[in-house]
Amino acid sequence: MSLKKSILVIFLVLLIDQVSKIYIKTHFSLYEEVKVFEWFRVVFVENKGMAWGFELPGIYGKLALTLFRLVAITGIGYWLYDSVRKKSPDILVFCIALIFAGAFGNIIDSIFYGVLFSESTSIQIAEFLPVAGGYEDLFYGKVVDMIQFTLYDDILPEWIPIWGGQPFSFFDPVFNIADSAISIGVFLLLIFNKKAFPKEFSKAA
Repeated sequence: MSLKKSILVIFLVLLIDQVSKIYIKTHFSLYEEVKVFEWFRVVFVENKGMAWGFELPGIYGKLALTLFRLVAITGIGYWLYDSVRKKSPDILVFCIALIFAGAFGNIIDSIFYGVLFSESTSIQIAEFLPVAGGYEDLFYGKVVDMIQFTLYDDILPEWIPIWGGQPFSFFDPVFNIADSAISIGVFLLLIFNKKAFPKEFSKAA
């Protein structure tokens, strides 16, 4: 897979990711949701920390996380460049491009969204480039999430031991296009690892 094709993958993922985030940020109030199907909702939430809403403690926790992401994406970028240079299998280059694009998409939120948008609340929709300034300083922005696939949200059957008859929901996390790109990239690497890393498997054999 050529460098041009890799850049195209990254560009398309970033375009879809940022367009969807900017639209949600400027059209939805915080926690507003639209039910598309019973199992699929568009829900606007913001994540100040890592996956699952985890946050590093202290006033510099958010800054440390953003700086760590910058270091990580630099490493991923070099991995992508080196893989293209070595003419690695297309599946490997494609997966790295997806992971890079996803990480970069969330870094854009973390670095710039605090100065580009006003605060989102449950009663107020954010403005892009507000006259009064953004809701936070550079590097302290929140990541925009909006996709929720709740695959099961009902009462468990009575015949299930211990939890039978109790309400249960499966897969509640809200995520975004960038998260999806990272997850798909990692998933494909796990599924097609022999094709992605043929030299390693031939050495092991």
